[in-house]
Amino acid sequence: MIEGIFVEGLIFSIMVLGILISYRILDFADLTCDGSVATGAAVATMCIVNGLGITMGLVLSFLVGVLCGLVTATIHNKLHIPGLLAGILTMTMLYSINLRILGNKANVSLVRVDTLYRLFPDAFPFLSKAMAALVGTLIFVLAVKVIMDLFFRTDLGQALGALGGNEQVILSQGMNPALLKLIGVGLSNGLIALSGGLLAQYQGFADANLGQGMVVQGLAAIMIGEFLFSSNRISLITLRAILGGIIYKALMFLGRKYGYLIGITPNDFKLLTGILVIISLTIAQMRIMASDKGARKKALEKTLGHKEAENA
Repeated sequence: MIEGIFVEGLIFSIMVLGILISYRILDFADLTCDGSVATGAAVATMCIVNGLGITMGLVLSFLVGVLCGLVTATIHNKLHIPGLLAGILTMTMLYSINLRILGNKANVSLVRVDTLYRLFPDAFPFLSKAMAALVGTLIFVLAVKVIMDLFFRTDLGQALGALGGNEQVILSQGMNPALLKLIGVGLSNGLIALSGGLLAQYQGFADANLGQGMVVQGLAAIMIGEFLFSSNRISLITLRAILGGIIYKALMFLGRKYGYLIGITPNDFKLLTGILVIISLTIAQMRIMASDKGARKKALEKTLGHKEAENA
C-alpha cells in the first residue's frame, strides 16, 4: 500500500517537473498539460500493444509531448494569442487526437502485454513485486531529475530561466525569446507526456480523459514542495517538486481512505485541490509582502543610522 503511494507520487512528480518548467521557470501559463499527459499515455500504450516495445513507447511519448508543446508555443508566438488560450486550444484539439491514437476508443488495456511494471520484478528478483516497482520508478525519476538539473546548468537552460525572470535580459543578449519559449514549452510537455506514458503502464490502461484537472494538481504539488524549504538552486528546486508530488498523492490517498470520517468523498477532491492552491497562493503572497516590508524596514533603519552618524 505505502509502496503504491510512493510509486504513484514518483510518476506524478515527472509531470510536476514539466509543469514547474512552464509555470515557474518560464512564467508561461500553459494548460496543454491536460491533453499532453493523455497523449503520452495513448502513444506509449499503442506502441506497446502493437509490438514496438516499451523503450520506443516512452521515447515516442516524450517526443509527441514535445510536439504538443511546440504547437502551443507556435500558436502563442505566431498568432500572438495569450499563452493560456493557446494551451486551451491545443488541449481541446488533443482530446480528438488522443481518441484517434487509441483507435477511436475511450481507453485501451495493457493487461495482456508486457509493461515496465511487469519487468521490474524480473530486474529486482530479490525484492517483492511492490518494492521492485518502487525501486524501478525511483531510479527512472532520479535519472530524469539529474538530466533536468544538468540541462538547466547549461547556457541554454540558464537562458530559459532568465526568460521567465525578465524577458528584457534575453533581448539585451541578442537571443530570441520566441525560440526559447518553443524549447521550454516543448520540454515541459515532453516530461508531462513521459509521465503519462509511465502512468499508463502502471495502471494498466490508457484513457482519453486521463489528464482532466492535472494542471491544478501539479500546481498544488509544486506549492506543497515550496513550503518544505526555500532555495534558488535548480537541484533543490526539482527535488522539492518531486517531494511535493509524493506528498500530494499521499494526501489524496489519506482523503480517499479516511475522508468519510469528516464527510469527504472522492467527488470533493478537485474542490479541495482548488482550495489548497488558493490557500497556498495567499500564503505565498503574504510571505512576499512580509519580506518586502522587512527589507524596507532594514533599509530605513540603515538610512537613519547613517544620518545619525553624520549629525554626530
